[in-house]
Order: sequence, then C-alpha cells, then structure tokens
Amino acid sequence: MLMTRKELDSRLGGAARAWLDESLAEAAHAADAGEDATTAYAARSWEMRFAAAGRQCGQDNADTVRALLLVEARANAATLTRLYQQGSAAERRAVLLALPQLAPPPSAGLPLVEDALRTNDTRLVAAAVGPYAFEYLDPHAWRHALLKCLFTGVPVESAHGLERRVRGDAELARMLGDYAAERTAAGRPVPADLHRVLALTSPTEEI
Repeated sequence: MLMTRKELDSRLGGAARAWLDESLAEAAHAADAGEDATTAYAARSWEMRFAAAGRQCGQDNADTVRALLLVEARANAATLTRLYQQGSAAERRAVLLALPQLAPPPSAGLPLVEDALRTNDTRLVAAAVGPYAFEYLDPHAWRHALLKCLFTGVPVESAHGLERRVRGDAELARMLGDYAAERTAAGRPVPADLHRVLALTSPTEEI
C-alpha cells in the first residue's frame, strides 16, 4: 500500500529525504520540459532514480517513492510501459500501484495489469488487482484475476471493490464451484477465501 508524502517523510532519514527532494525536482523538470529531444538527459536522470529508490530510501519505502516520481514526472503511457517492461519485479509493482493516480487509458494500462496477472509473482498479482483493475477489467478478465488470487494464495482482500464486483455474479459462482470440485476430487484443500467469495456472489441488496 502506498503512503502519503507526510508518512513517507516520517520514515526517512535526512539524507534520504534530500535525495527524494532532488529526485522529485528532476522528475518535475522532465515533465515541464516535455518530449523535446534536448530533455533526454533529464528523463534518463529521474528514471535512473526510479530504479535506485530502494537503495536510497529503503525497500519498504520504495513503492511510494517510485509512485511519487511517476506522478511528478506525469509519466505517460509510453514511459509507464517502458519502465514496466524493463524494470525489476519491484519496479513493475510500483508502476502497477501508481496506475490509479496516473490514470492512463485502458489501452495502455490494461496490458500491464494483464501481464502481471499472467505471472506467479504474488506481489505483482496483488498489485494488479487494485483500483485500476476494478475500474477497467471487463467481467470475464476480472473473474480470472480473482481466480488467479486463489491459485497463487494472494488474499482476496487485495482485490479492490471485491464485494461490489462479485455481488450476484452467477458465472463467477459457477467457476468457483468448478474449481472447488476439482480441488476436492484431487484430494487437495479448498482455499478458505474461495468459500468467502462464493458466499458474496449470492444476490442481495446492494451494500
């Protein structure tokens, strides 16, 4: 989960805060300069800082630092795609977590979400089922995203808007029932989260 800037500052030492201030200034400068070729160095500079966030500010703070950089740089679809495709798993997670704040068009953001959901990296799967996926994944893709959480052991609470998306979803109920039956037939335990989600699919009054 991302922190506010105030929460982040309370966790950083003086040197790390100074580094963050410089990094955000560089990102803002790159954003103000636009796409002109003469700004290539500024773009590379803040992107290098994006990669170095964990080393400079601590791994536990890196997601928030990277998200702040993306927002300050007003990272466009091409930049998000490049940073995601070329980044480490931690850098990819930060891009996914920043999607709700950056709100790229679905044509740019959804391929990143879908790529993360094809992995078995639980950190990426959990980040992929956030508010952006809630907003833009179609019902079919969202059902499979939820099943991926069950397959990989990602808590279903990670799925933003869970109750609103599953309420009255008969097709999801069928898929969950089939998955539970397959697990039982194979002598394997059924995840407790599956029963919880299955109960939520029952049509009731909107919450």
